Amino acid sequence: MAVKGAILGDILGSQYEFDRPLDLDWNHVAVVDENNTAIGFTDDSVMTLAVKKALVEGSDLVKTMVEVGRRYPLCGYGGRFYDWINENAHEPYNSWGNGSAMRTAFVGEFYEDYDEMQQMAAKVAAVSHNHSEGIKGAVVTATCIWMARHGKSKQDIYDYVLEQYPKDEYEYSIAYSLNEIRPRYKWNESCQGSVPAAMRCFYESTDYESFIRNIYSLECDSDTFGAIAGGVAEEFYHGFGEIDADAIIEKYLDEYLWGILCQQGK
Repeated sequence: MAVKGAILGDILGSQYEFDRPLDLDWNHVAVVDENNTAIGFTDDSVMTLAVKKALVEGSDLVKTMVEVGRRYPLCGYGGRFYDWINENAHEPYNSWGNGSAMRTAFVGEFYEDYDEMQQMAAKVAAVSHNHSEGIKGAVVTATCIWMARHGKSKQDIYDYVLEQYPKDEYEYSIAYSLNEIRPRYKWNESCQGSVPAAMRCFYESTDYESFIRNIYSLECDSDTFGAIAGGVAEEFYHGFGEIDADAIIEKYLDEYLWGILCQQGK
């Protein structure tokens, strides 16, 4: 389940979103630091599951995102999206923030038809993040998940992301290795600064755990990196290896969100 991979990525990444030690030994640190009070689900999981609920139930997307989102007012929304959730009109505000990409995991999981999947990813983004980069980030994320589900190679996924984020136009293009990115990466909440770098974390991984450790190696919006590429890693590696994903997710999600996660799709 790509959505499970995204939620686990959000939870594991939340440990270091704002308080990452400069000397973090990302290759050996525990995947789950029980003493880290920052660990838990964030707005990434809330909105990912809101989108799932809307698609599974066939309910109105905006109404469902608002209803679910208002249950968790302190889960980490950006200021403009917080206003979008709580205002009456819910109009898009031309955002290129990575919030559009982090909530599309279930789109890549749910749709079999390629065009339908991309169209829905764009729709899920555009209700708030209708800037071209906001829409692109969502479409690329969902498409990478779809490609992993349909047996495409890691090189196929890399080539697609590179086409969307070419090296001569994007500072953190997937063309740059993590060794090249680490010394110069600055915490970045944009789609264009998050999606290709998150996909590079997947590209250089060998399993789900190494994907997470690649995220830990960057001073980045780590929970959102996990939500963006976690679904790709889960689908590509067909699970989580030695990580007990169900136990971790059930521990940190509340009963309501767990119930949405367990809803059956088509």
